Amino acid sequence: MDSGMIGKIEKAKRYAEQPDRIVFQEFKVTVNGDHDTHLVSFSNGEWSCDCGFFAKRGLCSHTMALERVLGVMLPAMREAIPSTV
Repeated sequence: MDSGMIGKIEKAKRYAEQPDRIVFQEFKVTVNGDHDTHLVSFSNGEWSCDCGFFAKRGLCSHTMALERVLGVMLPAMREAIPSTV
């Protein structure tokens, strides 16, 4: 492996140790729930999920799970999301 690649790997490790460097703008994922698979997306600071609970409440276990997984990499969320997430 050449020295250029070694330097890039070291930089990648350093970035990964500082997740606050990474801020998602948008993405789409599927979440395999207990009863069904749901499409969850994040765009312009807003969550969306195709489950019925999200349609009624504007948040759900699928979006809250992703908030837990992604942590500080997401921009500050709207106040409607409970702080216990």
